[in-house]
Amino acid sequence: MSGPLTGVRVVDLTTVLMGPYATQILGDLGADIIKVEPPGGDNVRAIGPGRNPGMASVFLHANRNKRSVVLDLKQDAGREALMRLAADADVLIYNVRPQAMARLRLGYEEVAAVNPRIIYVGVYGYGQRGPYAARPAYDDLIQGAVGIPSLSMLAGSEVPRYAPNAMADRIVGMSAANAVTAALLYRERTGAGQSVEVPMFETMAQFVLGDHMYGQTFEPPEGPAGYTRLLNDHRRPYRTRDGYLCVMVYNDKQWQAFFALIGKPEVMASDPRFASIGERTRHIHELYRMLSDVMATRSSAEWTALLEAADIPVMPMHTLDSLMSDPHLQEVGFFELVEHPTEGRIRSMAIPTRWSRSQPGLERHAPRLGEHSAEVLAEAGYSAAQIAAMAAASATYVPEQP
Repeated sequence: MSGPLTGVRVVDLTTVLMGPYATQILGDLGADIIKVEPPGGDNVRAIGPGRNPGMASVFLHANRNKRSVVLDLKQDAGREALMRLAADADVLIYNVRPQAMARLRLGYEEVAAVNPRIIYVGVYGYGQRGPYAARPAYDDLIQGAVGIPSLSMLAGSEVPRYAPNAMADRIVGMSAANAVTAALLYRERTGAGQSVEVPMFETMAQFVLGDHMYGQTFEPPEGPAGYTRLLNDHRRPYRTRDGYLCVMVYNDKQWQAFFALIGKPEVMASDPRFASIGERTRHIHELYRMLSDVMATRSSAEWTALLEAADIPVMPMHTLDSLMSDPHLQEVGFFELVEHPTEGRIRSMAIPTRWSRSQPGLERHAPRLGEHSAEVLAEAGYSAAQIAAMAAASATYVPEQP
């Protein structure tokens, strides 16, 4: 294995997207991820197109660099195997409600009893000290609970809309990966394991309110909540004469250059509304409306050449298809065509970070259900006969070799 987390072993009880995305990040960084799946497998195995059952596209993009072992944790034999894995692990991470872990007798106290140094990480909907503690949570629910659909209406949408990404799952997944690495560093310094809670609601509330608490930051308030620039209905890709462009004119230098570009170099000095970033923010509606109007007067190619020459940030408005042919992503090798042992040629996304000494890499393709059950259980001390007996009792699943 390569990467800075080489040697770290993670027992991964997560399913769907938030937890698996977190553990894929850890696996990409070199950790040994043991993906423990129920007998039916992770539900996301069936989401999206695929060539074989249980190996759909969304699963492939959240589960590389992992080993899959099937354990029925409701059976004593499955729970015992899980505890053996935990005894030799650095991290156990799960994303069901803590109440479900308690019913399985897999709470922090039980796991820490066999491994006091373990980092025990729960990634779930709500912090356990509040009235929502036992509620189920999904990305859409959390987006709504932290106001993202209502923000879309403030920004000009006629109806509330969820962001068309699993935004909460992926943001909280990254937060969980950060929490794991920080807890590992703490243990390295102190020798102590611990339980860590990563709640979706609180994490996303911080994410949203970091921008939008705004005037409500102060007591008494200095104004309403809501960052005016982000909520302006003209803050969107600008229509040009023949398409759309994404343009960000932000600081004094950029606005001075832009006004000079459109033949009005005196505006910054003569109009106090536009003289500073504070005043521009207070008058953002007029400013962005003007920008929207003037962008419609030239083609996308003309504007791109002019704005780049003036060092004003500009980017194309990609579609999903054009994004995958973006010349920068092509040049840096972001998309890789790889041969999956059972799925054939697939398009994979490279690990975005670059490391001068411990560059992570693709070590394992996304696994078939139970692909590594026998391997992982053997590492935990089970004999071939014991593994066969567990498979016969459906406490595990060992697939036939493809």
